[in-house]
Amino acid sequence: MNVPTTALPTVVIGAGPIGLAAAAHLAERGIEPLVLEAGPRAASAVREWSHVRLFSTWSEVVDPAAEKLLAPTGWTAPDGAAYPSGGDWAERYLQPLADVLGSKVRYGARVTGVSRLGRDRVVDAGRGDQPFTVHLALADGTQERITARAVVDASGTWTTPGPIGGDGLPALGERAAAERISYRVPDLGDPAVRARYAGKRTAVIGSGASAFTALAHLADLAEETPGTHAVWILRRVISDSTFGGGTADQLPARGALGLAAKAAVDDGHADAVTGFRTTAVERSGDRLVLVAEDGRRLDPVDEVIVLTGFRPDTEILSELRLGLDERLQAPVDLAPLIDPNQHSCGTVYPHGAKELAHPEQDVYVVGMKSYGRAPTFLAMTGYEQVRSVAAALAGDKEAAERVELTLPETGVCGGAGLFDAPNAARSEGDGGGCCATSSVLRIGVGAPAATSGGC
Repeated sequence: MNVPTTALPTVVIGAGPIGLAAAAHLAERGIEPLVLEAGPRAASAVREWSHVRLFSTWSEVVDPAAEKLLAPTGWTAPDGAAYPSGGDWAERYLQPLADVLGSKVRYGARVTGVSRLGRDRVVDAGRGDQPFTVHLALADGTQERITARAVVDASGTWTTPGPIGGDGLPALGERAAAERISYRVPDLGDPAVRARYAGKRTAVIGSGASAFTALAHLADLAEETPGTHAVWILRRVISDSTFGGGTADQLPARGALGLAAKAAVDDGHADAVTGFRTTAVERSGDRLVLVAEDGRRLDPVDEVIVLTGFRPDTEILSELRLGLDERLQAPVDLAPLIDPNQHSCGTVYPHGAKELAHPEQDVYVVGMKSYGRAPTFLAMTGYEQVRSVAAALAGDKEAAERVELTLPETGVCGGAGLFDAPNAARSEGDGGGCCATSSVLRIGVGAPAATSGGC
């Protein structure tokens, strides 16, 4: 190729919080970014949970390089101590950031594959000298191919929730019953969504904070609408840790969510079914019957809410040489730092380009997707990731290896939960954070749903 690789843009996949922050850091380093967003606007995934209020404050979800880029435009930073909703985050920060990046952000451009120009993943000869080729499917139905000096994948995991099946695969009949199955905490403030669950029997599958939140909101609905009932399905047995630490939890918002789920059961608004690993979803008239591996069959339900976490989709990078942990599907050097068997967000060490590196040079997976199946991601960590990656791509090894993020002892994590005042504590969804910084909580009517995305 005649064009020097350094003259090509660095492609960033996804115009979400971490992708746009990556673009800001690259621009600050004098590296031309090109952000490719499948949706029609910035932060398309965040907008899908726009009703959710984060438990991270504005000061924790605005990237420093992005703020510098926004400042000359007259942008005014929101109150750093206040808590934005997903909609606030998108409209008051992420879209303005995308706007100031201008033509560096392309919408309606879905990345379908990334490779080395003229080299599939098998070929060694001249590989490192070739730029990347990025294949796109555009909103108008056409296709395009562009070249890049480096690729930063910040596409997230929002579109790949975990299935019902206890073996990690869709249960038999799960896809056929898709119209009765949701993989998100419902927004019961939406009349159409509320009607879907009011007076109905709903199965909630999952054991994390998103499941806790769904149970709490269905319990609220049951107080108002007779006949509303939840069946909480856990793959494990109930133990002392099932509901978190309660009032003794080091993370008060997480403890409060657990207590909310426990209250839903104790008050008779939900039944708990334990050790139930679903293998099939069967029809019973207009209702669904869940069947476990051990042959148990639940009474029919009207709806199913599946909150079993998220997972990365690495298909678009399949022609690149990635080094992924066989369990978590995270970079091999990062996986030990984020293993959920060992860590919560408060104990995940800030990390950067070194831990995110792959055998394929100059390709990085950042943000939520970098954590694979680990559920402890937070925005502040993502911002540190892309700061380090931008430094590495600029050849500033010292800055890339330097840690510029200091977390509170308990961590500051993304997500949302049950709260009262704007400055109250928050908790997270299965795929989000895990920590909070305050202890003023409200469990009951009017509390927004938790998101499964990190923030």
